[in-house]
Amino acid sequence: MKVDRLAVSVSEMNVTPMLDVLLVLLVMFMVMSIRLHRTVDASLPVPCTGACGASAQIVLEVLPGPVYKINRVIVPTAALGDTIASIYASRPEKIMQVAGYPGVQYQDVVSAMDIARGAGVTVLGIAPRESYLKK
Repeated sequence: MKVDRLAVSVSEMNVTPMLDVLLVLLVMFMVMSIRLHRTVDASLPVPCTGACGASAQIVLEVLPGPVYKINRVIVPTAALGDTIASIYASRPEKIMQVAGYPGVQYQDVVSAMDIARGAGVTVLGIAPRESYLKK
């Protein structure tokens, strides 16, 4: 008995469509991650190492509740924007330090920063922890 060799066809998988889909997904992920990335620009103050004169810094403190203080004076939430605008109306440099206390929600601090920007503050910095926790 003679056995004929059967022609066995070996099929190879075509990976080109799979790579095309993978590259499209990679590009979409990169574009979406760039668009979803949001930041809040902040600057940290440089500590004074010599004889420093009295500075006229304005510090906005955000306490739990939220309760707002500007240079240790309590400001009602509804009047926060107007108070900041009146403070900075005659100031040439519009720089404010923001201090968020432990236990304050992130949204309250960002809302206070947004109100300050709307009232004319151009530079927002983060107050060092030691400066606002001391009483």
